[in-house]
Amino acid sequence: MASTNPLAALFKRSPFKAMQEHMRCSVECARLVTPLYEALIAGNQDEVEVIKEKIFEAEDRADQIKNKLRANLPRSLFMPVDRRDLLEVLQMQDSIADTAQDIAGLLVERPMEVPEPMKKPLMLLTARCIDACEQSAKVIEELDELLEMGFRGREATQVEAMVDELSRIEDDADKLELQLTRILFKHEGEINPISVMMWYRLIEWTGDLADYSKKVGNRLRLLIAR
Repeated sequence: MASTNPLAALFKRSPFKAMQEHMRCSVECARLVTPLYEALIAGNQDEVEVIKEKIFEAEDRADQIKNKLRANLPRSLFMPVDRRDLLEVLQMQDSIADTAQDIAGLLVERPMEVPEPMKKPLMLLTARCIDACEQSAKVIEELDELLEMGFRGREATQVEAMVDELSRIEDDADKLELQLTRILFKHEGEINPISVMMWYRLIEWTGDLADYSKKVGNRLRLLIAR
């Protein structure tokens, strides 16, 4: 009787399909940070908790795929890529999901208010960080073609251009993160000191979504360069 386990079906086709599916789950977690912050700004803590549960569910799916992939990835792939390198890419992908989970968890454990001067800059930063996640997902979707071409040729050139664009997006996110941090410190006298520390952490974690996305792209660039 054929297996009905969707994870088993993924690995039957290709471990690289599983990596792509893991990335989709990770980016799903990141996307939900936008409505999470929107609910926070609106003062809707009930909705914050609903979205938190969605993030945790997507992160759990990502973990299931990650653990299955680690357990089943062959020791010898007979391909122009080292198993350890693929596992490093997987770890960077997983960090995206974990970071989104951290943001959601903190906002439920310690309900926060968004100071008025931070509202628009926070959403601008979040949007650009999600752009980075989306771009890194596009890079990972090219993994099959990269492997087929031996990480060489036109496909490799195309992926390198995609990684360059990812770096530009992450640079934008870095600038927005710095601007938001400056706004936080400018108004820190108006905010509870513990909230200032929590917001500094949240801003940093939000920026990390773009940082880990860039690391996914950089790791694939190294594979192409070898």
